[in-house]
Amino acid sequence: MTESHTPVLRPRGPVMLDVAGTVLTDAERERICDPLVGGVILFARNFTDSEQLAALTAEIRALRDPAPIIAVDHEGGRVQRFRGNGFTRLPPMRRLGEAWEADHVGALAAARATGYVLAAELLAHGVDLSFTPVLDLDYGGSRVIGDRAFHRDPQVVASLAQALCAGMADAGMGCVGKHFPGHGFVEADSHVDMPVDERGFDAIWDEDIAPYRHRLGRQLAGVMPAHVVYANVDPNPAGFSPFWLQDVLRGRLGFKGVIFSDDLTMEGATLAGDIVARSRAALEAGCDMVLVCNRPDLAEELLDRWAPEVPPESSARIAALSARSAVPDPFALELHPVYQQARAAVAELVGDTA
Repeated sequence: MTESHTPVLRPRGPVMLDVAGTVLTDAERERICDPLVGGVILFARNFTDSEQLAALTAEIRALRDPAPIIAVDHEGGRVQRFRGNGFTRLPPMRRLGEAWEADHVGALAAARATGYVLAAELLAHGVDLSFTPVLDLDYGGSRVIGDRAFHRDPQVVASLAQALCAGMADAGMGCVGKHFPGHGFVEADSHVDMPVDERGFDAIWDEDIAPYRHRLGRQLAGVMPAHVVYANVDPNPAGFSPFWLQDVLRGRLGFKGVIFSDDLTMEGATLAGDIVARSRAALEAGCDMVLVCNRPDLAEELLDRWAPEVPPESSARIAALSARSAVPDPFALELHPVYQQARAAVAELVGDTA
């Protein structure tokens, strides 16, 4: 940070990047203050304990005004970046789908409690946004989705996800649906492969897009498209496709929130070229904010070489992202009765007796 500790007055830009460790380096502080940057995504490597995480997010926030959006992939199950020391063990979303089979009402209550705990704990530590819920359908064959999905039935997915998002909203956090229009049908993992879905548009619209057509779609603060090619619909991966993002998501579905690219360093994004070409393609397709993770060299290259013309409406959507925690810090959260009740419900769901 600067010696005066005065934040840089600068609107949020269209790039979300990551940091390497549990404290910021001088190079990372400089990158976060770059005009192109608007957010920081955290990973498990950025967390050791509750106090450290709160200090890290406070320093990130203090660098610029308005503060960068601080985000994380914190879904539950195997995709939970922060564990222990201030964070409750969250179930994979499939567990809520299983609960639905036994008791619809109880499953909705459990989903809402899970959403509340998820968001309240993050907000108390200075994290604004989690890239959740996964709205992909559980077709049973995806290597990357698996138990991250709620259910095979799109109406069950929509109902449980809406309850989860309502719990997150109770805590003060918006939700980000992913991976539009649907990653659950293909087996390949877009982190390391280029998945291709051969189905036609009508099948995808009727099944995978159904949760976004549900009233849940109007509650989402953000949507993240899939690095998947739907070969019989469009030759581009969804995140680089004006058809999927502008015609379908914005046009037919009327989505008004922020569209985040998935990580542009993933194998499924390399089809678009180098990091500048990928970012340009994502923005031109309709993304508002692009993610560049785990490759500080590519983040540096992007900030040095990219000079995008960001549409005013895109800047306005990024500026409008906000979170409002009802509880100021992790210590106060422990004493909050709504949180205590919700955490007990989550513990029962995952089988924690401690």
